[in-house]
Amino acid sequence: MKHELTLLLVATQFLTRLPLPALRHFDPDWLHQSSRHFPAVGLLVGGLCALAYGLGEHLFGPLAAAVLATALGIYITGAFHEDGLADTCDGLGGGLTKERALAIMKDSRLGTFGTLGLVLALLLKIALLASLTPTAAMAALVLAHGASRLACISLIALLPYGGDPDHAKAKPMAQRLTHAQWWLASLWLLPAVWLLWHRFTPGTWLLAGVLAGLTTLYMYRLLKRRLGGYTGDGLGATQQLAEIAIYAALAARL
Repeated sequence: MKHELTLLLVATQFLTRLPLPALRHFDPDWLHQSSRHFPAVGLLVGGLCALAYGLGEHLFGPLAAAVLATALGIYITGAFHEDGLADTCDGLGGGLTKERALAIMKDSRLGTFGTLGLVLALLLKIALLASLTPTAAMAALVLAHGASRLACISLIALLPYGGDPDHAKAKPMAQRLTHAQWWLASLWLLPAVWLLWHRFTPGTWLLAGVLAGLTTLYMYRLLKRRLGGYTGDGLGATQQLAEIAIYAALAARL
């Protein structure tokens, strides 16, 4: 149990900028092991964003609340996943070969494809959240942040690393996840689903699962075909797209 709590702390330190106590000792392998707790960190981030949404909706209305919740998520994570989305859009949009795509993704400058992808993603998040009722939007934030991290680590379990090995060594990232660890990671979502089940219809829950799954499958096929595996930026893009897919499912008026 103590080791798992340590891994949870490592996962939180890796994915967020939350002020946490420093570890006296750090084993690089802990980062790989900690990926099974990424959904838990997502639930934490989503919970904090939900609180911001609730406060913003009470003071200003749903649109401002959606902006505040989205902005807080970016602040807490240091735009970690948004950066991955932008780099992936630039790399896959502008690079015809794997080598060229990876070179573009390592470039810190933001290009046309990255700018468009980032702006569209932010607009979609805000618009979809603002279209929900306040309680549904708060529930959606918790669910989407948690489940999208599970979608993200699914690619670690299914694909080999497709980036530059030297770049991976210089920039820490989780690179290994067994199928058993993936199932353990999915257990983090069960309490949230149980608590929030009554907020949405069974059909809406099914649609959310299907859209999140299809988004993950699309990114799996795209990264496998273009890069031969996943990259850190590709994982960030997967998280962002899965988050949007879940918002879209929960906001759909069927």
